[in-house]
Amino acid sequence: MAEILIIGYGNTLRSDDGVGQRVAELVAEWNLPNVRSLPVHQLTPELAEPISQAELVIFVDAYPATSEQGLQVHQLCDDIPYSSPKSQSLAHTVDPRSLLALSQILYHNVPPAWWILVPAVNFEFGESFSEKTTENIQYSLAQIKQIIIK
Repeated sequence: MAEILIIGYGNTLRSDDGVGQRVAELVAEWNLPNVRSLPVHQLTPELAEPISQAELVIFVDAYPATSEQGLQVHQLCDDIPYSSPKSQSLAHTVDPRSLLALSQILYHNVPPAWWILVPAVNFEFGESFSEKTTENIQYSLAQIKQIIIK
């Protein structure tokens, strides 16, 4: 049975940077059938396998925003560019596109994917979110609902 995979990532000890994990945790609380939620510290190559088995993948992360910037929602293309592992290290440069490419190369499947970027202004040590990031958590959850209902 195919599933929808939500991958929320970021450092929960760096204030707003942990919002991706928080959004993934909140989605898990919905207890929706066929929706799997993975809160992770960072994207790693091992995620290519569950990505390859999903019907749809939604990545959620923080991005450094100005006071004028808001939530960003991007549909990631099916024609994912791939760079040879010799030309890049996957250790700390993995992003959603490279994971989708890895899924295609290793498992011959890449599901449709979305990338939700939550505006963040505070990356200092701490475990609480700024007002801007907190307000955008609900917007990101609404976007996820809209995407998975389609």
